[in-house]
Amino acid sequence: MKKKMVWGCISFMMSIILVGCTTGQDTENASSGNGNEQTVNLMETNEVASMNTLVTQDTASINAQVHVFEGLYRIDQDNEVVPAVAKEMPEVSEDGKTYTIQLRDDANWSNGDPVTADDFVYAWQRLASPENEANYMFLLDGTVENGSGIINDGADPEELGVKAVSDKELEVQLEKPVPYFTSLMTFPPFFPQNEEFVEEYGKEYGNDSEKILSNGAFTMKNWDQSSMEWDLERNPEYYDTDKVKLDEVHVDVIKEAGTAFNLFQSDELDLAEIFGEHVKQNENNPNLEKVPDSKVFYFKMNQKSNNEDTIFANSDVRKAVAYAIDKEGIVDDVLADGSTASYGYIPKDFVKNPETEADFREDAGDLMKTDEKKAKEHWDKAKEEIGDEITIELLTSDEDDEKKVAETVQYQLQEALPGLNLEVKSVPLNNSIDLTRDGDYELAMGRWGPDYQDPMTYLESLHSPNNTNYESDKYDDLLDKITNDYGNDPEKRWEAMIDAEKALVEEDTAIVPLYQQTRSLLVKDNLNGIYYPNFGASTIFKYATYE
Repeated sequence: MKKKMVWGCISFMMSIILVGCTTGQDTENASSGNGNEQTVNLMETNEVASMNTLVTQDTASINAQVHVFEGLYRIDQDNEVVPAVAKEMPEVSEDGKTYTIQLRDDANWSNGDPVTADDFVYAWQRLASPENEANYMFLLDGTVENGSGIINDGADPEELGVKAVSDKELEVQLEKPVPYFTSLMTFPPFFPQNEEFVEEYGKEYGNDSEKILSNGAFTMKNWDQSSMEWDLERNPEYYDTDKVKLDEVHVDVIKEAGTAFNLFQSDELDLAEIFGEHVKQNENNPNLEKVPDSKVFYFKMNQKSNNEDTIFANSDVRKAVAYAIDKEGIVDDVLADGSTASYGYIPKDFVKNPETEADFREDAGDLMKTDEKKAKEHWDKAKEEIGDEITIELLTSDEDDEKKVAETVQYQLQEALPGLNLEVKSVPLNNSIDLTRDGDYELAMGRWGPDYQDPMTYLESLHSPNNTNYESDKYDDLLDKITNDYGNDPEKRWEAMIDAEKALVEEDTAIVPLYQQTRSLLVKDNLNGIYYPNFGASTIFKYATYE
């Protein structure tokens, strides 16, 4: 099973606040809910890279896309998958491989054209086609029928197992049962695209707000790929527009925690995300909300560069680093926002055992807890091969919280592992994504937010090939069995996922989970109805109100 892996900010959330800019919104009466029009001011910490759902990989883009576009299904406030463009939940065949989906009669594009089953067929075929270089193409590999052949063997994208039975009926044929497939359809790469509109703009489609055709609750205005602010306006063609109460949402890119806090205090932001000292200062603030999240931050260690083994090809180096990091100190003293130390790649409170309802972390237990003695033992053994003095570069984004975590880890590792010199390199987030995707790093801070509600959204990202150059027959075999053999056997599938995580994190120590994010938000009293899913986009304001 070949995979084209993507590393980036997928999951999906408004990330913790970064370095600074000023808001472009008029500071007087910035929000209004007292008249007939409801306008709110929100923030992102990074620019939107693209509104083409095929090239989605960053958080800001996903947050915008789920409001401007809509797929067959969406996530509600209870983290349940519910119909969106689909009229109802899918009809699934007894063998779990055929999905028949009826579309709403009143689903339209913002130009008035109806959304049809052909719009989904066109989008999914484009997703599968290697020539489009879609970042999430691999989600079709081994799931939708003929996806693997198209992606890996050059088969015609028209052979993908999706067809329009009629304008309003879609049929999907899977390679094998995929327990999370309905959840997967809530993710932007599976959203529809209007063929006539996309073909008109070609590769420029989705690069600015004039080249976007919406079928979601909002349309996008005043945006291009360099924009530090943009507007979302209520879409009158949206089938549920009468329940959408916000007429306009103004979004500013704010890259500094202090700036965000000050703008909230001066009523220029209606929702701000804070961390560290700002959380401590606002513990008793009634506007503070702490939102558990499923995004996991971790270290990935590149085991090969230019086809040559790196220092991280040595398992003792990897284990020494993993055992030496004080994760509790990071979440308690650096982040101080409610985030929790991660002792596994799968987050807590994300998925439950289908038989017992036990949380995955409860069944899987803690892996690789801090142990100074073991760190020293592995480091001493590693130095027999690598020598007494070694310099490693740690790549991070330039986000405020990430830089502070990196500086803390730099101190921890240099204290615990004599002879190690750890140099921190901070670059803009999109640059960091590109460097890690291309394997141009030694040690890097990664983050993974779930694309769909299943442990495989995390685990399959390390199936070989991947951009850490980690390879394990045992790990790959476990994932292949989960995918190919256990679709209709929940108990075996669950146990295999636990075994796979243990192989990845403890036995091979291919990555080092650091912490699971908790978001600390300041929210205005009169802003209601926003919710925060634990997979996909991080913030949903479609049905919010500003009173």
